[in-house]
This record gives sequence, C-alpha cells and structure tokens, in this order.
Amino acid sequence: MDHIIEMRGVHYRRGDRELLKNIHWRVKPGEHWALLGLNGSGKTTLLNIVNGYIWPTQGEVSVLGHRFGEVDLRELRQSIGWVSSSLQEKLYGTDRAQFVVISGKYATIGLYERPTSEDTDRAAALMCTLGCGHLWDREFRTCSQGEKQKLLIARALMADPNILILDEPCNGLDLFSRERLLDSIHELALQEQTPSLIYVTHHTEEIVPVFSRTLLLRRGEIVRAGDTASVMEERTLSDFFEAPVVVEKHHRRVYVRAAGPEA
Repeated sequence: MDHIIEMRGVHYRRGDRELLKNIHWRVKPGEHWALLGLNGSGKTTLLNIVNGYIWPTQGEVSVLGHRFGEVDLRELRQSIGWVSSSLQEKLYGTDRAQFVVISGKYATIGLYERPTSEDTDRAAALMCTLGCGHLWDREFRTCSQGEKQKLLIARALMADPNILILDEPCNGLDLFSRERLLDSIHELALQEQTPSLIYVTHHTEEIVPVFSRTLLLRRGEIVRAGDTASVMEERTLSDFFEAPVVVEKHHRRVYVRAAGPEA
C-alpha cells in the first residue's frame, strides 16, 4: 500500500456552499500529520470524508488502499479511530476507567461483554503508555478533562486501528493539562505498531515534533502541505492567516503571535 489516505481533486458541496475545493492529499504509511485550520476551514468535513460518513461531490478517495465505491465503508471504519471531545458526553460517567477503554474493542457505549484477561492486560498497557494507569478503577466522571482524553485515546487503540484521528484533543484543557496530554501523544507516536496519527488543531504550538508533516486548510482549500519545518515558516503562516505574524520556535514547536507595529 503506497498511501493510507489518498484524495485526488476532491470537492464537497452542500447546497450552494462549496465546503471543500480541489483537495489533493496523500498520507504515506508511517507518517504522522497535523491538520491545521481555523474554525470553519473544513477540517470536520475532510475528516467525515476520510471516515466515509459523507461522499465527495467530485473527485476520488482511497483509504487504506481501498477506493471509495469499491469497499464496504462500514468495515473500513473499523480500521479508523476517531477521538473527539463529543464522545465524552455519550459515555457512562459511572463506568470504571478500564471498562471505558476496553469498550473500544467492541465499539460500544458501555461494556456488555465479559473482558478477557487479554483485554484487561492490553487496557492496562495502553493506559500505562498514555500516562493514565493510575486511573484504574476510577469512575470516568471523576477524571479530569485531560485524563478523559487520554482514556479516549486508549479506548480507540483497543480496536487496533490503522489510522487514529485526534480531533482537537486539547480543547478545554489548561496549560499544564495540555502539555501532559501532548507529552503522552508524543510518547505514543514513538511506540512500535502505533497507527498513523492525524492531529487536528487550530493552534500551531500543539504540533509536537512527531508530526513531521502538516496540512494547512483555509476555507476548504489547501494552502500548503508538506514537511512541518518548511510549512511552519513566517511567510507561509502570514499568508495562511492572512495577516502578518511573528513565528517563535521553542523545542521544535512553533508559537505564533500577531505582528505589532514594532515588528
């Protein structure tokens, strides 16, 4: 398989609105991508197409080597994990943390199967990898926002996906919780057998070094896609934000601020 995601000339229209325009995007096996776009840029629409929840108005899409129109999308979705804050609201707050994680294997809200010893061992290993092993036997509702996000990532990994989409996982987190979560994601990406990660955000500073490729999406169009180091340059980001910005780099992460008169 040359590409785990391949989009060629993809457009998506809803009524008179064109939400995606001429998208060309290729993700190779083993690559971890950041998808950067402001609110309304089309990020969710793009993810919905990757997952097969909506069909492009025009263009061709292949995911995990399967061309849309030639594959059962319900089966394909089983190979894609999607972690978003909205999932938290659907889970049962009284469930124990490890049962929330194990339920990911069965794609259920709540756990209705008796966990095997293998399930329990895998949940423990994933929780340890993500730095939330101490939450074992805690009720989900008593966990912090950052802890819940780690549990949701572990839950998605229980199904052994080939692609894991992290959809703005740091939303609602304070500075320290955000850094702890990003550290866990960084460690996850360094593990063997980790799926290809797609990290969705509108904050440049959340793009940690493991995301070596970045796509900039604005009003449904790709502004730039390629190596993160070359994409995260001042001129490119000023063009992307349509306003002059100053780029500061710390520990291979990019922090952006609006350029003042003195700049």
